[in-house]
Amino acid sequence: MTPTPLTLTRRDALKRVVGLSVALSALDLQSFGATSSRGIGMDPNLLKKEIPWDRVLTTEEKKIVTVLGDIIIPADEHGPAASAVGVPDFIDEWVSAPYDAQQKDGKVIRDGLAWLDAEAKKRFSKGFADAAPAQQTALLDDIVAEGTDARKAAHGFFTNFRDKVAGGYYSTPEGWKAIGYVGNTPMVEFPGPPPEVLKHLGLAG
Repeated sequence: MTPTPLTLTRRDALKRVVGLSVALSALDLQSFGATSSRGIGMDPNLLKKEIPWDRVLTTEEKKIVTVLGDIIIPADEHGPAASAVGVPDFIDEWVSAPYDAQQKDGKVIRDGLAWLDAEAKKRFSKGFADAAPAQQTALLDDIVAEGTDARKAAHGFFTNFRDKVAGGYYSTPEGWKAIGYVGNTPMVEFPGPPPEVLKHLGLAG
């Protein structure tokens, strides 16, 4: 049974897309010393209610995104599943945005979703979202295993999709809590750097 994901407004989903896009652009610039390619830029205007493009994922694609996202980040003692924090809408907004990186990812992800569903139907006579959990896991195991046909066909898609799920998840308060991030929390007092840090920097007395 496909979980019912949290629905994000277009503006909330787009804010996450903008945030992740800016973060990835900053990492690229730091890593390669390059100038930024065309990305999110300064548009669209998030103060306006309208988003100037439609979301592109079909209902069936969204089902696969929901199920696959929850396999990658399931609910556990650290936090809720990916779908519970709106990751499917984040993915939909990401692949729909009319910018270079998002359009490139959109083709990889949508082609990968189509392959995953077709492969599940070939193996199990049902689509990926409707397959049994053990069948879904077996197919994904083949994608990440060395030397398989499934890896050759879909490993690039899977790693791209996994990274987008993680980006969408860990840009939420629930995701921050899951990794122990406590930024923007007021402190009664600041004890200063730990002694081992000061020693490493040559500042310990």
